[in-house]
Amino acid sequence: MNNIVGSVSRRTLLKTGAALGGGIIAAGMPLSQTIWAAEGKVLKARAFRELLTLDPGFYGGVADVDVMNCIYSKLTHFKPGTEWGWDLEAAEKIEPVDPTHIRFRLKKGIKFTGGYGELTAKDVKFSFERIIKHKSPVATEWGPLDHVELEDDYTGVIVFKTPFAPAWLISLPYGVGHIVSEDAVMKATGDGSSFGVKPPAFSGPYVIAEWKANEHLLLTRNPDWSGPKPGFDEIRILPIGDEKAAERAYQAGDIDFTRISLDSLASLKTNPPADTTVEEHASLSYTWLGMNLDHPKLKDINVRKAVQWAINVPQILDAAYAGQATVATGLIAPGLVGHRDKALVPPEGDLAKAKEFLEKAGVSDLTLTLDCLNDSTKSTIAQVIQAQLSQIGITVDVKVQDSGSFWTIGSEADGDRWKDMQLIIIEYTMLPDPYYATSSFVSEQVGVWNWQRFSSKHFDELNEKALALDDPSERAKLYREMQDLMEESGAYRFLTHGGTPVMYRTTQIQAATRPDGVPLYLEFKPV
Repeated sequence: MNNIVGSVSRRTLLKTGAALGGGIIAAGMPLSQTIWAAEGKVLKARAFRELLTLDPGFYGGVADVDVMNCIYSKLTHFKPGTEWGWDLEAAEKIEPVDPTHIRFRLKKGIKFTGGYGELTAKDVKFSFERIIKHKSPVATEWGPLDHVELEDDYTGVIVFKTPFAPAWLISLPYGVGHIVSEDAVMKATGDGSSFGVKPPAFSGPYVIAEWKANEHLLLTRNPDWSGPKPGFDEIRILPIGDEKAAERAYQAGDIDFTRISLDSLASLKTNPPADTTVEEHASLSYTWLGMNLDHPKLKDINVRKAVQWAINVPQILDAAYAGQATVATGLIAPGLVGHRDKALVPPEGDLAKAKEFLEKAGVSDLTLTLDCLNDSTKSTIAQVIQAQLSQIGITVDVKVQDSGSFWTIGSEADGDRWKDMQLIIIEYTMLPDPYYATSSFVSEQVGVWNWQRFSSKHFDELNEKALALDDPSERAKLYREMQDLMEESGAYRFLTHGGTPVMYRTTQIQAATRPDGVPLYLEFKPV
């Protein structure tokens, strides 16, 4: 991929690729205006999966947000470094008025592409309120948002029905905080609903020049951008699901920044590639084995308890992460509000107890399916679980899938596959407020992000109550109880938070990441 243009000029390749090869171009923008960066400094990075959407109001995960950070503007953004914090971006000023009101004032001169004019408070109001209006799958990230009041073209007040502490570390600096053009989105959609993978206008330092699914995404400088100039003329992002494959791509020079596998960490630290820095970051992500509560084979809680107790988590981590990962006690990582000291089911499980639960269920010769991603880590986890469950007489059929297929399994909006889903290995990303994790498992998220179809009125009440609390110790009690409820349902076996080691080529880039190792491409600098 580092020889992508061959003997043809990059400008020619991009024009023909975008027009004929499935490239995604902002509506109303001539190619000659969109794709203008012919040569210059290029950042080559790896994404761990293909894009799901480019609409921030309906985004699908961190891989989408990494790109959105480059092509849209937000009021604030995460700071790079080792401590969680935020800086102003599109906002000239932002401050709390009281526990339910946040006032912002925009910087002047931020423009949308395609002739859609200046970014104003009207666009902020539209961007935030459309997420609630259209009941987006990520609407919970705005919590009790009520509306945005406009004071003038550049000033507005974000109004919540009740206090919402996570706004500062979830809503504003991350996915749902991106601002889109009201005029452009209404023209493209008619009603302000999702525009999917076709942005009608950009407002960030970069625009999308070309996107070829499962091959590469190319970002080039936005000619309408008047803010601070980012370091690179182009950003090329290659979707590589398997971390071992990403490490090989790095060795080949196809990428200059990538997350690496934990089982490669020790060897890469000892013997890194030439001109390479290897960094370790504590991950906030959480990986677990989930069970579909609505599947006939898993309706009986005794069957689910048998699965929970048959799983030996340290064995899994030794095999899949070479002992470099620690056991998770729940959704919430160490250091965050609500972290549990230990899970209800011990890490090693108990085969004798697992067999007792299976006998109580009156089940024998049970066969279950286990879905997982086709990367080496998740495949190894699946194989170990398959072997562990065989020890109590459960046969497991492992179904390995690519990311495009996997990430629609439990979604009701994507068909009826959720009805056949039984066991599944999932990893979700996380932000530094516990609400980001727990909000995916409330009842209204069943069939959206809540693939286990876990529904607890008490859980929902606790989740709502925790939002309005200022005292971290009081919030922590509620979040620990919520994780207990999840585990008691039998639908979850928490595995690990993993880690986010990364490596990058020091002759090409100065990397910049969040504290958890997630890249902030706008902060990268060329060498």
